[in-house]
Amino acid sequence: MRPAVVLALVSASSFALLGLAPGPASEPLPARMADTGGGSQLITAQAPDTGSTSGTLTWWDLKDGQWVQAGTAPARFGANGLVEGASRQQGTNTTPTGLYGLPFGFGIKAAPSGTSVEYRAVKESSWWCEDNDSAAYNRWVDPLPADCRGSESEHLISYSTQYAYGLVIGFNYDQPVRGRGAGIFLHVNGQAATAGCVSVPEDAMLRILQWAEPERKPHMAIGTVDGPTAVTRY
Repeated sequence: MRPAVVLALVSASSFALLGLAPGPASEPLPARMADTGGGSQLITAQAPDTGSTSGTLTWWDLKDGQWVQAGTAPARFGANGLVEGASRQQGTNTTPTGLYGLPFGFGIKAAPSGTSVEYRAVKESSWWCEDNDSAAYNRWVDPLPADCRGSESEHLISYSTQYAYGLVIGFNYDQPVRGRGAGIFLHVNGQAATAGCVSVPEDAMLRILQWAEPERKPHMAIGTVDGPTAVTRY
């Protein structure tokens, strides 16, 4: 699904349910989250509310037990705002909230110098299958398999601006649920809000690809300042 990425955050109202005490507002955001994925790198994508199409993306490093901000950038979300990941429906132009892995990077342009994540080159034959009837649903395919309709999928090279650089967000990825949605990425800004992905300026996308280290198990959390907050993995 055209550009979007997500991270579920924990607000003060959610701590009682989770048996946690809210930390001071001065604490870094990851320190106030119920779950950060278990690694030492985290990307947070935060919108003011579920109806917002813009917000802030921040990437963090865990150093000596403390979360330290490594970078930040303005972010764009789905044209219809954000929705809880487990209830999302395909084709709704919403960005799924939640905590997700980042399976691999990709791009029409060559990987930035210093990139250590797996990075797949987008070719004319590269597609993301979004056909609910295909065995390859919510998967990179190269070439397009016979059971995946091109009319229901994304020809990646057609998005020369957005997919110059990207990271796959692991929404509905490990065990895909048909109809929930496919092709949720962190990618370069297009002209406006996304179809469900998270997008950032190109220079930020370059820095994120150079920063991410697979051995540190980076995750991405998508959420709102005051909205649904219990972090759930999908």
